[in-house]
Amino acid sequence: MEEKTITLADAKARLSELTELVATGVSVIITKRGKPVARMSQPERPRQPIDLDALRRLTASMPAQADEAPEFIRRMRENARY
Repeated sequence: MEEKTITLADAKARLSELTELVATGVSVIITKRGKPVARMSQPERPRQPIDLDALRRLTASMPAQADEAPEFIRRMRENARY
């Protein structure tokens, strides 16, 4: 993967351009006073859209919580061993 180094001041002025460059697969190293302080790169994998119908089917198949949230948390705290 190709890398490009740029100063922090230049990165501030050219952020939009740098994000476009990163989108093409180029990694950008940002330096401050000659030392690397940050790296811009593509995410490891693109996010996948959520299948809302599948999520609804999954949650509908789950049993309902017997207690209200405050009672459930209180019981968990009382039963916890510290």
